[in-house]
Amino acid sequence: MDTTKYIFVTGGVSSSLGKGIIAASLAKLLQARGYRVTIQKLDPYINIDPGTLNPYEHGECYVTDDGAETDLDLGHYERFLNVATSQANNVTTGRIYQSVIQKERRGEFLGKTVQVVPHITNEIKERIQILGNSGDYDIVITEIGGTVGDIESLPYIESVRQLKWELGDDNALVIHLTLVPYLSAAGELKTKPTQHSVKTLMESGIKADILVCRTEHELSEDLKKKLALFCNVQKEAVIQSIDASTIYDVPNLMLEEGLDTVTLKKLNLKDDSVPNLDRWNQFLKRHKNPKGEVTIGLIGKYVELQDSYKSILESFIHAGAANEVKVNVQSIHSEYINAVTVKEKFKGLDAVLVAPGFGERGIEGKIEAVRYARENNLPFLGICLGMQMAVIEYSRNVLGLKDANSVEMDENTPHPVINLMEEQKTIIDKGGTMRLGSWKCQLTPNSIVSDVYKNEVIEERHRHRFEYNNAYKDQLESAGMNTTGVNPETGLVEIVEVENHPWFIGVQYHPEYKSTVANPHPLFVSMVKAAHEFSKNK
Repeated sequence: MDTTKYIFVTGGVSSSLGKGIIAASLAKLLQARGYRVTIQKLDPYINIDPGTLNPYEHGECYVTDDGAETDLDLGHYERFLNVATSQANNVTTGRIYQSVIQKERRGEFLGKTVQVVPHITNEIKERIQILGNSGDYDIVITEIGGTVGDIESLPYIESVRQLKWELGDDNALVIHLTLVPYLSAAGELKTKPTQHSVKTLMESGIKADILVCRTEHELSEDLKKKLALFCNVQKEAVIQSIDASTIYDVPNLMLEEGLDTVTLKKLNLKDDSVPNLDRWNQFLKRHKNPKGEVTIGLIGKYVELQDSYKSILESFIHAGAANEVKVNVQSIHSEYINAVTVKEKFKGLDAVLVAPGFGERGIEGKIEAVRYARENNLPFLGICLGMQMAVIEYSRNVLGLKDANSVEMDENTPHPVINLMEEQKTIIDKGGTMRLGSWKCQLTPNSIVSDVYKNEVIEERHRHRFEYNNAYKDQLESAGMNTTGVNPETGLVEIVEVENHPWFIGVQYHPEYKSTVANPHPLFVSMVKAAHEFSKNK
Protein backbone atom coordinates (compact mmCIF):
# COMPACT_ATOMS: atom_id res chain seq x y z
CA MET A 1 0.00 0.00 0.00
CA ASP A 2 1.25 3.46 -0.89
CA THR A 3 -0.79 5.34 1.69
CA THR A 4 -1.19 4.40 5.34
CA LYS A 5 -4.80 4.30 6.49
CA TYR A 6 -5.84 5.63 9.90
CA ILE A 7 -8.66 4.42 12.14
CA PHE A 8 -9.62 6.43 15.24
CA VAL A 9 -11.54 4.77 18.09
CA THR A 10 -13.42 7.12 20.39
CA GLY A 11 -15.73 6.37 23.30
CA GLY A 12 -18.87 7.87 24.78
CA VAL A 13 -21.38 7.59 27.63
CA SER A 14 -19.06 5.72 29.99
CA SER A 15 -15.46 4.72 30.48
CA SER A 16 -14.36 1.07 30.62
CA LEU A 17 -16.55 0.04 27.69
CA GLY A 18 -13.63 -1.73 26.06
CA LYS A 19 -12.20 0.57 23.39
CA GLY A 20 -8.88 -1.25 23.68
CA ILE A 21 -10.48 -4.65 23.12
CA ILE A 22 -12.51 -3.41 20.15
CA ALA A 23 -9.39 -1.80 18.65
CA ALA A 24 -7.37 -4.97 19.22
CA SER A 25 -10.13 -7.19 17.82
CA LEU A 26 -10.47 -5.13 14.66
CA ALA A 27 -6.69 -5.09 14.31
CA LYS A 28 -6.66 -8.88 14.67
CA LEU A 29 -9.24 -9.29 11.89
CA LEU A 30 -7.38 -6.94 9.55
CA GLN A 31 -4.08 -8.67 10.35
CA ALA A 32 -5.73 -12.04 9.65
CA ARG A 33 -6.56 -10.72 6.17
CA GLY A 34 -2.90 -9.96 5.52
CA TYR A 35 -2.71 -6.27 6.41
CA ARG A 36 0.16 -4.90 8.51
CA VAL A 37 -1.53 -3.31 11.49
CA THR A 38 -0.49 -1.56 14.69
CA ILE A 39 -2.42 0.19 17.47
CA GLN A 40 -1.54 3.22 19.55
CA LYS A 41 -3.15 4.75 22.64
CA LEU A 42 -3.54 8.47 23.30
CA ASP A 43 -4.04 9.08 27.02
CA PRO A 44 -5.44 12.45 28.15
CA TYR A 45 -3.82 12.56 31.59
CA ILE A 46 -0.99 15.02 32.26
CA ASN A 47 1.45 12.46 33.68
CA ILE A 48 4.36 11.92 31.29
CA ASP A 49 3.66 8.20 31.49
CA PRO A 50 1.88 5.84 33.93
CA GLY A 51 5.20 4.83 35.53
CA THR A 52 4.61 6.88 38.68
CA LEU A 53 0.88 6.13 38.96
CA ASN A 54 -0.42 3.97 41.79
CA PRO A 55 -1.87 0.71 40.36
CA TYR A 56 -5.12 1.54 42.17
CA GLU A 57 -5.33 4.62 39.94
CA HIS A 58 -4.57 3.13 36.56
CA GLY A 59 -4.00 -0.60 36.78
CA GLU A 60 -0.67 -2.13 35.84
CA CYS A 61 2.10 -0.23 34.08
CA TYR A 62 3.01 -2.14 30.92
CA VAL A 63 6.61 -2.06 29.67
CA THR A 64 7.74 -2.38 26.04
CA ASP A 65 10.98 -3.77 24.64
CA ASP A 66 12.40 -0.28 24.20
CA GLY A 67 11.76 0.57 27.86
CA ALA A 68 8.61 2.66 27.58
CA GLU A 69 6.31 2.63 30.61
CA THR A 70 2.88 2.58 29.02
CA ASP A 71 -0.85 2.07 29.43
CA LEU A 72 -2.06 -1.48 30.08
CA ASP A 73 -4.03 -1.43 26.80
CA LEU A 74 -0.73 -1.91 24.98
CA GLY A 75 -0.63 -5.32 26.63
CA HIS A 76 -3.93 -6.18 24.95
CA TYR A 77 -2.55 -4.97 21.61
CA GLU A 78 0.48 -7.23 21.89
CA ARG A 79 -1.46 -10.23 23.20
CA PHE A 80 -3.90 -10.04 20.28
CA LEU A 81 -1.49 -9.18 17.45
CA ASN A 82 1.70 -10.88 18.65
CA VAL A 83 3.55 -7.76 17.45
CA ALA A 84 5.79 -5.74 19.78
CA THR A 85 4.80 -2.16 20.59
CA SER A 86 7.12 0.74 21.42
CA GLN A 87 7.31 4.24 22.87
CA ALA A 88 5.50 5.50 19.76
CA ASN A 89 2.43 3.40 20.59
CA ASN A 90 1.52 5.38 23.73
CA VAL A 91 1.24 9.16 23.98
CA THR A 92 0.07 11.18 26.97
CA THR A 93 -0.97 14.81 27.32
CA GLY A 94 2.00 15.28 29.63
CA ARG A 95 4.39 14.11 26.93
CA ILE A 96 2.69 16.33 24.32
CA TYR A 97 2.92 19.48 26.44
CA GLN A 98 6.46 18.65 27.55
CA SER A 99 7.57 18.41 23.92
CA VAL A 100 5.82 21.63 22.89
CA ILE A 101 7.24 23.58 25.84
CA GLN A 102 10.76 22.30 25.10
CA LYS A 103 10.37 23.44 21.47
CA GLU A 104 9.23 26.87 22.65
CA ARG A 105 12.26 27.15 24.94
CA ARG A 106 14.54 26.31 22.00
CA GLY A 107 12.91 29.06 19.94
CA GLU A 108 11.46 26.71 17.32
CA PHE A 109 8.19 28.66 17.11
CA LEU A 110 10.00 31.88 16.10
CA GLY A 111 8.34 34.04 18.72
CA LYS A 112 4.79 32.93 18.00
CA THR A 113 2.24 32.76 20.81
CA VAL A 114 2.05 29.07 21.67
CA GLN A 115 -1.56 27.85 21.70
CA VAL A 116 -3.57 24.64 21.86
CA VAL A 117 -4.45 25.21 18.20
CA PRO A 118 -2.25 24.87 16.22
CA HIS A 119 0.80 23.97 18.35
CA ILE A 120 -0.62 21.28 20.65
CA THR A 121 -2.81 19.79 17.92
CA ASN A 122 0.11 19.78 15.47
CA GLU A 123 2.20 17.88 18.02
CA ILE A 124 -0.60 15.35 18.51
CA LYS A 125 -1.00 14.88 14.74
CA GLU A 126 2.73 14.38 14.37
CA ARG A 127 2.75 11.70 17.09
CA ILE A 128 -0.25 9.94 15.53
CA GLN A 129 1.53 9.70 12.18
CA ILE A 130 4.96 8.53 13.41
CA LEU A 131 4.02 4.87 13.05
CA GLY A 132 2.29 5.43 9.72
CA ASN A 133 5.25 7.31 8.29
CA SER A 134 7.63 4.49 9.26
CA GLY A 135 6.53 2.45 6.27
CA ASP A 136 6.03 -0.62 8.47
CA TYR A 137 2.24 -0.54 8.59
CA ASP A 138 -0.70 -0.43 6.20
CA ILE A 139 -3.18 0.57 8.89
CA VAL A 140 -2.70 2.46 12.17
CA ILE A 141 -5.51 2.23 14.72
CA THR A 142 -5.50 5.03 17.30
CA GLU A 143 -7.49 4.67 20.50
CA ILE A 144 -8.43 7.96 22.16
CA GLY A 145 -8.58 7.59 25.95
CA GLY A 146 -11.50 8.90 27.97
CA THR A 147 -14.91 9.80 26.60
CA VAL A 148 -16.08 12.52 24.21
CA GLY A 149 -17.00 15.68 26.05
CA ASP A 150 -14.19 15.33 28.59
CA ILE A 151 -12.27 18.60 28.85
CA GLU A 152 -8.91 16.84 28.76
CA SER A 153 -9.82 14.91 25.58
CA LEU A 154 -10.77 17.97 23.52
CA PRO A 155 -7.30 18.58 21.96
CA TYR A 156 -7.21 14.96 20.77
CA ILE A 157 -10.70 15.14 19.28
CA GLU A 158 -9.78 18.38 17.49
CA SER A 159 -6.59 16.76 16.17
CA VAL A 160 -8.63 13.84 14.81
CA ARG A 161 -11.00 16.30 13.12
CA GLN A 162 -8.09 18.05 11.44
CA LEU A 163 -6.38 14.83 10.40
CA LYS A 164 -9.56 13.38 8.95
CA TRP A 165 -10.00 16.53 6.89
CA GLU A 166 -6.34 16.51 5.78
CA LEU A 167 -6.17 12.81 4.93
CA GLY A 168 -9.57 12.49 3.26
CA ASP A 169 -12.43 10.07 3.83
CA ASP A 170 -10.71 7.19 2.00
CA ASN A 171 -7.70 7.34 4.30
CA ALA A 172 -9.23 7.90 7.74
CA LEU A 173 -12.36 6.89 9.60
CA VAL A 174 -13.80 7.19 13.09
CA ILE A 175 -15.27 4.32 15.08
CA HIS A 176 -17.35 5.48 18.03
CA LEU A 177 -17.89 3.01 20.88
CA THR A 178 -20.90 3.72 23.02
CA LEU A 179 -23.31 2.11 25.48
CA VAL A 180 -26.87 0.96 24.84
CA PRO A 181 -28.06 0.32 28.40
CA TYR A 182 -30.83 -2.09 29.37
CA LEU A 183 -33.33 -0.71 31.87
CA SER A 184 -34.80 -3.66 33.75
CA ALA A 185 -37.73 -1.58 35.07
CA ALA A 186 -38.79 -0.77 31.52
CA GLY A 187 -37.65 -4.10 30.14
CA GLU A 188 -35.97 -2.53 27.12
CA LEU A 189 -32.74 -1.18 25.65
CA LYS A 190 -32.38 2.59 25.48
CA THR A 191 -30.67 4.42 22.60
CA LYS A 192 -30.79 7.96 24.01
CA PRO A 193 -27.33 7.80 25.69
CA THR A 194 -25.81 6.76 22.37
CA GLN A 195 -27.66 9.51 20.50
CA HIS A 196 -26.39 12.15 22.93
CA SER A 197 -22.84 10.77 22.72
CA VAL A 198 -22.85 10.95 18.92
CA LYS A 199 -24.31 14.46 19.10
CA THR A 200 -21.46 15.53 21.40
CA LEU A 201 -18.94 14.09 18.95
CA MET A 202 -20.59 15.93 16.05
CA GLU A 203 -20.46 19.20 18.01
CA SER A 204 -16.67 18.77 17.87
CA GLY A 205 -16.84 18.54 14.10
CA ILE A 206 -16.49 14.75 13.81
CA LYS A 207 -19.04 12.42 12.27
CA ALA A 208 -18.81 8.79 13.38
CA ASP A 209 -18.36 6.47 10.39
CA ILE A 210 -19.00 3.30 12.38
CA LEU A 211 -20.97 2.91 15.60
CA VAL A 212 -20.03 0.03 17.93
CA CYS A 213 -22.68 -0.47 20.60
CA ARG A 214 -21.85 -2.22 23.87
CA THR A 215 -24.91 -4.05 25.12
CA GLU A 216 -26.04 -6.81 27.46
CA HIS A 217 -28.82 -7.90 25.09
CA GLU A 218 -29.16 -8.44 21.35
CA LEU A 219 -29.90 -5.33 19.31
CA SER A 220 -32.97 -5.83 17.16
CA GLU A 221 -32.99 -4.78 13.51
CA ASP A 222 -35.42 -1.99 14.42
CA LEU A 223 -33.02 -0.67 17.04
CA LYS A 224 -30.15 -0.74 14.56
CA LYS A 225 -32.26 1.17 12.03
CA LYS A 226 -33.18 3.71 14.70
CA LEU A 227 -29.53 4.20 15.70
CA ALA A 228 -28.50 4.52 12.06
CA LEU A 229 -31.17 7.16 11.42
CA PHE A 230 -30.59 9.27 14.51
CA CYS A 231 -26.80 8.91 14.57
CA ASN A 232 -26.31 9.57 10.86
CA VAL A 233 -24.54 6.30 9.99
CA GLN A 234 -25.33 3.52 7.55
CA LYS A 235 -27.26 0.58 9.02
CA GLU A 236 -24.45 -1.90 8.23
CA ALA A 237 -22.14 0.42 10.17
CA VAL A 238 -24.11 -0.11 13.40
CA ILE A 239 -22.17 -2.90 15.07
CA GLN A 240 -23.38 -4.82 18.10
CA SER A 241 -20.80 -5.60 20.78
CA ILE A 242 -22.58 -7.87 23.21
CA ASP A 243 -21.03 -8.95 26.52
CA ALA A 244 -18.76 -11.98 25.99
CA SER A 245 -17.54 -14.70 28.35
CA THR A 246 -13.93 -13.80 27.49
CA ILE A 247 -12.23 -10.95 25.68
CA TYR A 248 -10.80 -13.50 23.27
CA ASP A 249 -14.30 -14.11 21.86
CA VAL A 250 -14.56 -10.52 20.66
CA PRO A 251 -12.66 -10.89 17.33
CA ASN A 252 -15.08 -13.64 16.28
CA LEU A 253 -18.07 -11.59 17.42
CA MET A 254 -16.82 -8.60 15.43
CA LEU A 255 -16.28 -10.88 12.42
CA GLU A 256 -19.91 -12.02 12.65
CA GLU A 257 -21.03 -8.39 12.83
CA GLY A 258 -18.93 -7.45 9.80
CA LEU A 259 -16.82 -4.79 11.51
CA ASP A 260 -13.79 -5.62 9.35
CA THR A 261 -15.86 -5.68 6.15
CA VAL A 262 -17.46 -2.27 6.66
CA THR A 263 -14.08 -0.83 7.75
CA LEU A 264 -12.32 -2.02 4.58
CA LYS A 265 -15.20 -0.73 2.43
CA LYS A 266 -15.04 2.73 3.96
CA LEU A 267 -11.23 2.85 3.59
CA ASN A 268 -11.52 1.69 -0.03
CA LEU A 269 -9.36 -1.38 0.67
CA LYS A 270 -9.62 -4.86 -0.81
CA ASP A 271 -12.10 -7.17 0.87
CA ASP A 272 -11.43 -10.28 -1.20
CA SER A 273 -10.07 -12.59 1.48
CA VAL A 274 -11.40 -14.37 4.56
CA PRO A 275 -9.62 -13.71 7.87
CA ASN A 276 -7.48 -16.68 8.85
CA LEU A 277 -8.29 -17.20 12.52
CA ASP A 278 -7.39 -20.91 12.66
CA ARG A 279 -4.65 -20.52 15.26
CA TRP A 280 -6.75 -18.10 17.28
CA ASN A 281 -9.71 -20.48 17.32
CA GLN A 282 -7.50 -23.43 18.26
CA PHE A 283 -6.46 -21.43 21.32
CA LEU A 284 -10.12 -20.65 22.12
CA LYS A 285 -11.08 -24.32 21.77
CA ARG A 286 -8.39 -25.42 24.21
CA HIS A 287 -9.25 -22.57 26.58
CA LYS A 288 -12.95 -23.45 26.65
CA ASN A 289 -12.54 -27.23 26.77
CA PRO A 290 -9.96 -27.94 29.48
CA LYS A 291 -9.10 -31.50 30.46
CA GLY A 292 -7.94 -30.57 33.94
CA GLU A 293 -8.04 -27.82 36.53
CA VAL A 294 -5.56 -26.11 38.85
CA THR A 295 -5.76 -23.35 41.46
CA ILE A 296 -2.88 -20.90 41.68
CA GLY A 297 -2.52 -18.34 44.44
CA LEU A 298 -1.64 -14.81 43.30
CA ILE A 299 0.00 -13.09 46.26
CA GLY A 300 0.07 -9.30 46.08
CA LYS A 301 -1.04 -6.08 47.72
CA TYR A 302 -3.22 -4.72 44.90
CA VAL A 303 -5.46 -7.78 44.55
CA GLU A 304 -8.66 -5.75 45.02
CA LEU A 305 -8.11 -4.35 41.52
CA GLN A 306 -7.55 -7.11 38.97
CA ASP A 307 -6.15 -4.66 36.39
CA SER A 308 -3.12 -4.26 38.67
CA TYR A 309 -1.98 -7.73 37.58
CA LYS A 310 -3.66 -7.83 34.16
CA SER A 311 -0.72 -9.28 32.22
CA ILE A 312 -0.18 -12.02 34.82
CA LEU A 313 -3.84 -13.04 34.70
CA GLU A 314 -3.84 -13.13 30.90
CA SER A 315 -0.58 -15.12 30.90
CA PHE A 316 -2.27 -17.79 33.00
CA ILE A 317 -5.08 -17.96 30.42
CA HIS A 318 -2.56 -18.49 27.61
CA ALA A 319 -0.61 -21.07 29.62
CA GLY A 320 -3.77 -22.85 30.70
CA ALA A 321 -4.87 -23.26 27.09
CA ALA A 322 -1.42 -24.54 26.12
CA ASN A 323 -1.74 -27.21 28.84
CA GLU A 324 -5.48 -27.76 28.22
CA VAL A 325 -5.99 -26.92 31.86
CA LYS A 326 -8.34 -24.41 33.45
CA VAL A 327 -6.38 -22.06 35.71
CA ASN A 328 -8.33 -20.70 38.67
CA VAL A 329 -6.46 -17.73 40.09
CA GLN A 330 -7.07 -17.15 43.79
CA SER A 331 -6.05 -13.61 44.76
CA ILE A 332 -4.63 -13.43 48.29
CA HIS A 333 -3.74 -10.11 49.92
CA SER A 334 -0.21 -10.36 51.30
CA GLU A 335 -1.03 -8.10 54.28
CA TYR A 336 -3.21 -10.85 55.71
CA ILE A 337 -0.65 -13.66 55.41
CA ASN A 338 1.40 -14.64 58.45
CA ALA A 339 2.73 -17.79 60.10
CA VAL A 340 -0.68 -18.44 61.68
CA THR A 341 -2.93 -17.80 58.66
CA VAL A 342 -0.77 -19.08 55.79
CA LYS A 343 -1.75 -22.75 55.99
CA GLU A 344 -5.47 -22.00 55.88
CA LYS A 345 -5.15 -19.37 53.14
CA PHE A 346 -3.05 -21.68 50.97
CA LYS A 347 -5.35 -24.67 51.46
CA GLY A 348 -6.22 -26.16 48.08
CA LEU A 349 -3.55 -24.28 46.11
CA ASP A 350 -1.53 -26.10 43.45
CA ALA A 351 1.05 -23.31 42.96
CA VAL A 352 1.93 -19.85 44.23
CA LEU A 353 2.98 -16.70 42.37
CA VAL A 354 4.34 -13.80 44.41
CA ALA A 355 3.64 -10.69 42.37
CA PRO A 356 5.78 -7.64 41.60
CA GLY A 357 5.31 -4.32 43.37
CA PHE A 358 6.98 -1.53 45.33
CA GLY A 359 7.14 -0.45 48.97
CA GLU A 360 7.07 -2.27 52.29
CA ARG A 361 3.33 -2.83 52.73
CA GLY A 362 2.56 -6.55 52.73
CA ILE A 363 6.22 -7.55 52.45
CA GLU A 364 6.32 -9.89 55.46
CA GLY A 365 3.27 -11.71 54.10
CA LYS A 366 5.02 -12.25 50.79
CA ILE A 367 8.07 -13.64 52.60
CA GLU A 368 5.84 -16.01 54.58
CA ALA A 369 4.20 -17.13 51.32
CA VAL A 370 7.63 -17.94 49.88
CA ARG A 371 8.58 -19.95 52.97
CA TYR A 372 5.40 -22.00 52.82
CA ALA A 373 5.83 -22.77 49.11
CA ARG A 374 9.48 -23.73 49.60
CA GLU A 375 8.91 -25.96 52.62
CA ASN A 376 5.86 -27.69 51.16
CA ASN A 377 7.23 -28.30 47.64
CA LEU A 378 4.49 -26.09 46.20
CA PRO A 379 5.39 -24.87 42.69
CA PHE A 380 6.53 -21.27 43.09
CA LEU A 381 7.20 -18.32 40.80
CA GLY A 382 8.44 -14.98 42.13
CA ILE A 383 8.40 -12.04 39.71
CA CYS A 384 10.63 -8.98 40.29
CA LEU A 385 9.86 -8.08 43.93
CA GLY A 386 8.62 -11.65 44.31
CA MET A 387 12.06 -12.95 43.36
CA GLN A 388 13.66 -10.54 45.84
CA MET A 389 11.34 -11.82 48.58
CA ALA A 390 12.48 -15.36 47.78
CA VAL A 391 16.11 -14.32 48.28
CA ILE A 392 15.27 -12.59 51.58
CA GLU A 393 13.28 -15.60 52.83
CA TYR A 394 16.08 -18.01 51.99
CA SER A 395 18.68 -15.75 53.60
CA ARG A 396 16.68 -15.51 56.82
CA ASN A 397 15.41 -19.07 57.19
CA VAL A 398 18.14 -21.16 55.56
CA LEU A 399 21.32 -19.08 55.88
CA GLY A 400 20.27 -17.88 59.33
CA LEU A 401 20.68 -14.17 58.53
CA LYS A 402 17.67 -13.19 60.62
CA ASP A 403 17.78 -9.48 59.74
CA ALA A 404 18.33 -9.99 56.01
CA ASN A 405 16.28 -7.54 53.97
CA SER A 406 16.14 -5.25 50.97
CA VAL A 407 17.47 -1.72 51.40
CA GLU A 408 14.16 -0.62 49.86
CA MET A 409 12.46 -1.77 53.06
CA ASP A 410 15.28 -1.20 55.56
CA GLU A 411 18.13 1.12 54.63
CA ASN A 412 20.10 0.03 57.68
CA THR A 413 19.72 -3.72 57.38
CA PRO A 414 22.96 -5.52 58.41
CA HIS A 415 22.40 -8.01 55.58
CA PRO A 416 21.31 -6.15 52.41
CA VAL A 417 20.81 -9.26 50.27
CA ILE A 418 18.80 -7.00 47.92
CA ASN A 419 20.57 -3.73 47.21
CA LEU A 420 19.97 -0.57 45.21
CA MET A 421 21.50 -0.85 41.75
CA GLU A 422 24.74 1.14 41.54
CA GLU A 423 23.55 3.37 38.70
CA GLN A 424 20.37 4.18 40.67
CA LYS A 425 22.15 5.65 43.69
CA THR A 426 22.51 9.17 42.23
CA ILE A 427 19.02 9.31 40.68
CA ILE A 428 16.45 11.62 42.28
CA ASP A 429 13.60 11.71 39.71
CA LYS A 430 11.20 8.77 39.92
CA GLY A 431 9.64 8.75 36.46
CA GLY A 432 11.28 6.74 33.68
CA THR A 433 14.53 6.23 35.63
CA MET A 434 14.38 2.53 36.54
CA ARG A 435 16.11 -0.28 34.70
CA LEU A 436 13.58 -0.62 31.91
CA GLY A 437 13.03 -2.59 28.74
CA SER A 438 14.53 -5.70 27.21
CA TRP A 439 17.82 -7.13 28.55
CA LYS A 440 19.69 -10.35 27.80
CA CYS A 441 20.06 -13.21 30.26
CA GLN A 442 22.50 -16.13 30.05
CA LEU A 443 20.96 -19.36 31.35
CA THR A 444 22.80 -22.08 33.28
CA PRO A 445 22.76 -25.48 31.52
CA ASN A 446 20.75 -28.29 33.15
CA SER A 447 18.64 -25.84 35.14
CA ILE A 448 14.84 -25.75 35.20
CA VAL A 449 14.83 -22.50 33.19
CA SER A 450 17.19 -23.84 30.52
CA ASP A 451 14.76 -26.71 30.03
CA VAL A 452 11.82 -24.28 30.02
CA TYR A 453 13.25 -21.84 27.48
CA LYS A 454 15.19 -24.36 25.35
CA ASN A 455 17.75 -21.58 24.78
CA GLU A 456 21.11 -20.51 26.20
CA VAL A 457 20.38 -16.77 25.99
CA ILE A 458 16.98 -15.11 26.41
CA GLU A 459 15.70 -11.53 26.37
CA GLU A 460 13.11 -10.32 28.86
CA ARG A 461 11.62 -6.99 29.92
CA HIS A 462 12.54 -5.31 33.20
CA ARG A 463 11.22 -2.65 35.54
CA HIS A 464 13.15 -2.33 38.79
CA ARG A 465 15.65 -0.31 40.85
CA PHE A 466 16.88 -2.95 43.28
CA GLU A 467 18.95 -6.05 42.59
CA TYR A 468 20.27 -9.28 44.02
CA ASN A 469 23.40 -8.45 46.02
CA ASN A 470 26.26 -10.51 44.52
CA ALA A 471 28.19 -10.22 47.82
CA TYR A 472 25.87 -12.95 49.16
CA LYS A 473 25.90 -15.11 46.03
CA ASP A 474 28.44 -17.69 47.23
CA GLN A 475 26.66 -18.14 50.56
CA LEU A 476 23.26 -18.55 48.93
CA GLU A 477 24.51 -21.00 46.31
CA SER A 478 26.35 -23.07 48.94
CA ALA A 479 23.08 -23.31 50.85
CA GLY A 480 21.10 -24.46 47.79
CA MET A 481 19.71 -21.30 46.15
CA ASN A 482 21.33 -21.46 42.72
CA THR A 483 21.84 -18.62 40.30
CA THR A 484 20.60 -19.95 36.94
CA GLY A 485 20.32 -16.75 34.93
CA VAL A 486 22.74 -13.80 34.74
CA ASN A 487 22.98 -10.73 32.57
CA PRO A 488 26.15 -11.42 30.52
CA GLU A 489 27.24 -7.75 30.48
CA THR A 490 26.58 -6.58 34.06
CA GLY A 491 26.65 -9.81 36.05
CA LEU A 492 23.22 -8.97 37.47
CA VAL A 493 21.50 -12.08 38.80
CA GLU A 494 18.24 -12.50 36.88
CA ILE A 495 17.05 -15.96 37.97
CA VAL A 496 17.32 -18.09 41.10
CA GLU A 497 16.21 -21.68 41.71
CA VAL A 498 16.12 -23.79 44.86
CA GLU A 499 17.75 -27.22 44.88
CA ASN A 500 15.68 -30.28 45.76
CA HIS A 501 12.42 -28.48 45.00
CA PRO A 502 10.29 -29.68 42.06
CA TRP A 503 9.63 -26.18 40.66
CA PHE A 504 10.87 -23.07 42.49
CA ILE A 505 11.89 -20.10 40.32
CA GLY A 506 12.44 -16.41 41.03
CA VAL A 507 12.98 -14.00 38.13
CA GLN A 508 14.01 -10.34 38.30
CA TYR A 509 12.29 -9.58 35.00
CA HIS A 510 8.60 -9.55 33.99
CA PRO A 511 7.77 -12.59 31.83
CA GLU A 512 4.07 -11.66 31.81
CA TYR A 513 4.77 -8.75 29.44
CA LYS A 514 5.73 -11.11 26.61
CA SER A 515 2.97 -13.72 26.77
CA THR A 516 0.59 -13.67 23.80
CA VAL A 517 -2.19 -15.86 22.42
CA ALA A 518 0.10 -17.06 19.63
CA ASN A 519 3.13 -17.48 21.92
CA PRO A 520 2.24 -18.28 25.54
CA HIS A 521 5.21 -17.51 27.75
CA PRO A 522 7.19 -20.73 28.40
CA LEU A 523 7.69 -19.89 32.09
CA PHE A 524 3.94 -19.68 32.69
CA VAL A 525 3.33 -22.77 30.55
CA SER A 526 5.86 -24.70 32.65
CA MET A 527 4.42 -23.37 35.93
CA VAL A 528 0.88 -24.45 35.02
CA LYS A 529 2.23 -27.87 34.02
CA ALA A 530 4.02 -28.15 37.36
CA ALA A 531 0.84 -27.08 39.19
CA HIS A 532 -1.14 -29.74 37.32
CA GLU A 533 1.38 -32.42 38.32
CA PHE A 534 1.19 -31.20 41.93
CA SER A 535 -2.64 -31.37 41.87
CA LYS A 536 -2.58 -34.98 40.65
CA ASN A 537 -0.16 -36.05 43.39
CA LYS A 538 -1.85 -34.35 46.34
